[in-house]
Amino acid sequence: MEIRATELRLPAILGNHMVLQQQSKVAVWGWAKAGSVVSVKASWAEKNRKVSVAADGTWKLNISTPVAGGPYEIAIRADTTIILKDVMIGEVWVCSGQSNMQMPMYGYVGQPVRGSNDYIAHGNNKNIRLFTVKKSFSKEPQTNCEGSWSVSSPEEVGNFSAVAYIFGKYIQEILGVPIGLIHSSWGGTRAEAWTDAVTLKSDIKDVDLFVINAGKIDANFPTVLFNAMINPILNYGIRGVIWYQGEANATNPERYSRLFPAMIKDWRTRWNQGDFPFYFVQTAPFQYDTLTNAAFLREVQLKTMLNVPNTGMAVTLDIGDKYCWHPAEKILVGKRLAYWALAKTYGEKGLPCSGPVLKEMTVEGNNVCLSFNYADFGLSSFGKEAQGFVVAGVDRLFHPAHAFIGRDFVKVWSDEVEKPVAVRYCWENYTVGTLYNVAELPASSFRTDNWDK
Repeated sequence: MEIRATELRLPAILGNHMVLQQQSKVAVWGWAKAGSVVSVKASWAEKNRKVSVAADGTWKLNISTPVAGGPYEIAIRADTTIILKDVMIGEVWVCSGQSNMQMPMYGYVGQPVRGSNDYIAHGNNKNIRLFTVKKSFSKEPQTNCEGSWSVSSPEEVGNFSAVAYIFGKYIQEILGVPIGLIHSSWGGTRAEAWTDAVTLKSDIKDVDLFVINAGKIDANFPTVLFNAMINPILNYGIRGVIWYQGEANATNPERYSRLFPAMIKDWRTRWNQGDFPFYFVQTAPFQYDTLTNAAFLREVQLKTMLNVPNTGMAVTLDIGDKYCWHPAEKILVGKRLAYWALAKTYGEKGLPCSGPVLKEMTVEGNNVCLSFNYADFGLSSFGKEAQGFVVAGVDRLFHPAHAFIGRDFVKVWSDEVEKPVAVRYCWENYTVGTLYNVAELPASSFRTDNWDK
């Protein structure tokens, strides 16, 4: 979207009630008459900043922000004056993905968010600010979006992303600073739509970019959501991103293994803030059709957490819904994401944030012993019967297995397999995880083999 300005204008993301990232240089930008001068004066700063408007009518400058606090005002002057009021300084997170991120605290029709009403009732909080990017798609990168900042209230909370709100509320309670949440998601969309064209062309060569030249496009065409719902906010200073997506890519986990890390890298490059935190949710168990095995996609997400710097994954293996894409336990998901941010981004020492991750397998007779990282204080099933384990021998035929969860190990065996060579855990579309560390954080589905099926 090209804006030819004859008077001072700002993008929608810069507005009253916004939160700016604390102790950083944040961008202020917009449009004005070419050749004019724009001055910006923040009420926390002693001096104003000035910049000349470029020939195409655009301008941009950076201002330094103090420690968390507020409210403040920002006066922006050219031929006219715009005063941004009730501006807070704090922590800013982008919250993106498909329908499980989009799902509001009110829930969808017939699909609830368990425990949401208490959070809606306590929704008044001047230190939490919410911005939802209006759904839009475009063949070309846009410079503006639709949306506005609002102060947290019961009605605003009810209509806002449940996972994003719980994540932000939990962090706000622990840190005691203002939180800004920018929600940009669209249900049923693939990661290709959220990835820039340059990245798809160079790194994901099996994505057909020519389709975006078609006369009619939709929200699942490559690049179109990045263009319309991410590109317009790339100038905005943030702390990090939370992401809940993957169901729409479940049929092609091999491509997702390349696409998802490339998308993360691309967002980090374009935000130009280094390897900022990128925490995401592993897709929950669901009874996909018989042609799909979503365990392979969950494995891709696990490997992304292990191999891409400054990422973390909230596991949902214990809270899926066999017949619904949208599990009701969104509050628990938001908290599990917040544990990662509090522990890894904000340095809350001693706070567990990850479920157990397989470290090593040893075999003695027909017994397999599994050890785990992220289980410093041990493992537990929290009273559930340990299930979901299968064992195979050299014939690659898996058999249901018994499992004993010890303090820091799991012993697995099957009377049908005399010499086991491989173990899988919860390697199905729909399953219920029973393996946790003592922080009640669940293990992901995993396998010790690398077989194709």
